[in-house]
Amino acid sequence: MIKLEKINRAEVLRYLGGSKVELNEAMSGLLKSCEDKILSVSAPKYLYKTVPLNDSVLIKGESIKTHLKGCENAVLLCATVGAEVDRLIRRFSVEDMARAVVIDAMASAAVEQVCDKLEEIIAEENSEKYLTRRFSPGYGDYPIELQKTFLRLLDAPRKIGLCVNESSLLTPTKSVTAIIGISDKPVDKKRAGCISCNLRETCKFRKTGEFCEF
Repeated sequence: MIKLEKINRAEVLRYLGGSKVELNEAMSGLLKSCEDKILSVSAPKYLYKTVPLNDSVLIKGESIKTHLKGCENAVLLCATVGAEVDRLIRRFSVEDMARAVVIDAMASAAVEQVCDKLEEIIAEENSEKYLTRRFSPGYGDYPIELQKTFLRLLDAPRKIGLCVNESSLLTPTKSVTAIIGISDKPVDKKRAGCISCNLRETCKFRKTGEFCEF
């Protein structure tokens, strides 16, 4: 079981596009208030499963081939902070848009923390192996449409209520799917970098001199 006790403030500011900004008292108070609201309604859930990589259904595009080079198996994972977080964001989108933006950033950081903790669990269970970084559909040229395949293989709709719509977007929205390669030999864990990403021309992080996790 994964429980969130606090949310990484630096990550929240990065999502808000102001990681280098010094917080004043009012902003600090707003962040604390939004954090309390997120923590009060979040319900982290996750699934993961080790699969062989001899099934080409998971290997589509050059990005994932490079990422999983040398790996014979992989771990599929999904994680969510729950539908109540979505409802909270929708509520404040009507009542207080500024607060809604902060809550949205808080929720994004929260689900990434759940994934980080899940990655620690997976690493501990595979302590004698070498693991790649997690890689999600939508990174590079890895088709976002594979979210549906991930959830089907994990039986996520039935087990934790995590679904995907016709646009290949996850519901609840503050959710993640990813794959982690498993190898018997050391693997390259460096980020692929902006040059490999299809979103590099429109990325909000690059516009402010920041980087995503890709």
